[in-house]
Amino acid sequence: MKQRWIVAAAALAFVIVGSDADSKEWKKVKIATEGAYAPWNFTDASGKLVGFEVDLANELCKRMKVECEIVAQDWDGIIPGLSAGKYDAIIAGMSITAKRMEVINFTTPYANTPGALVVLKSSPLAKIPVDKNYNLERDKADADKAIAALKVALKGKALGAQVSTTHSNFVETYFKDVADVRTYKTTEQHDLDITAGRIDGAYASIGYWKPLLDKPNGKDFVMVGPTFTGGVFGNGVGAGLRKADDDLRQLFDAAIASAVKDETVKRLSMQWFKFDVTPQ
Repeated sequence: MKQRWIVAAAALAFVIVGSDADSKEWKKVKIATEGAYAPWNFTDASGKLVGFEVDLANELCKRMKVECEIVAQDWDGIIPGLSAGKYDAIIAGMSITAKRMEVINFTTPYANTPGALVVLKSSPLAKIPVDKNYNLERDKADADKAIAALKVALKGKALGAQVSTTHSNFVETYFKDVADVRTYKTTEQHDLDITAGRIDGAYASIGYWKPLLDKPNGKDFVMVGPTFTGGVFGNGVGAGLRKADDDLRQLFDAAIASAVKDETVKRLSMQWFKFDVTPQ
């Protein structure tokens, strides 16, 4: 099923792009990323933008036969910057949600990772048993039970998440009635507050947590409880585009389908995450 979808998507995108004689001829594409969400995208010691999405963006630009420029943009201004024409696309770990699609368009997803809770190993919350992933829509009854159990464990605790993300939406939707919910400009900021004991835990993508837990600055953290997808978490991670640039979306969709089919996305996933984030 997955292979048939990929081939069909690539073929459809080729037909659409080839048949639209009035489409803009894209020769250069300027892409914004946050540069503060390792290993998706971050700035190394030399000041260079690196990460899974930086490598993927460069690969997609090659397949689209366009010159690629990648720039850093603070997360809280990344969608307004796209709308204002500062750049042509967003590739920054951004989940595809209905709310965001009211303002911008998205490509087909190139990654999908669940949201997870991390706490200090020394915290009583570290005893919350690890559980499976629940889709908030498809597994609604079981997901509701899992969330109800978490509410008991997290009552009176302080929970963090990066502002204007699906993870902050999740925490505010399901735990605001029992916990002190706090939002942060970057994930690094909520990590510092976990370490300092100012909050009890935080929600982020396992694509962020798993690599961090293997590093010295994540040695005191542990992932607990179930993970979640669907619902407020959206339909995977895609490139954000202006609605007017449907021709660019078609180019990206064809390039993404190609990169999924030949397992380039999987290869980059294993390099940066040590597990496969390819949408299933």
